[in-house]
Amino acid sequence: MNPGPVYHSSVSAGRWHAQSLAEQMGNIGSEVSRALRWQTKDQITFQNALARLLELMDLTITDPRWRKNRELTRTREVLCDFLVGDNTYHSDPQSLQEYFDQFARVTRQKAG
Repeated sequence: MNPGPVYHSSVSAGRWHAQSLAEQMGNIGSEVSRALRWQTKDQITFQNALARLLELMDLTITDPRWRKNRELTRTREVLCDFLVGDNTYHSDPQSLQEYFDQFARVTRQKAG
């Protein structure tokens, strides 16, 4: 089975698993932001952002350090539900963005 294109080839080569969970989630948040921005404006750009965010989310979920973290799989489920599903969880763009922004803030604080 062909897993599809790899959007983050340098990341999937191993560099991703060297990042902290906050760094990984902050980077995923960047793609979430792009997907939210383009969801109703440009379907091609939206689909590309969605593919990238799912690729990064899957890399994080399969990171051996976080394998017992069920929040990651639930986060993926909620994102898919909102972006391409029926929004069963009644999510909204603001709450999703705020969730990921907290990880970006932690990463910036540690770097600065």
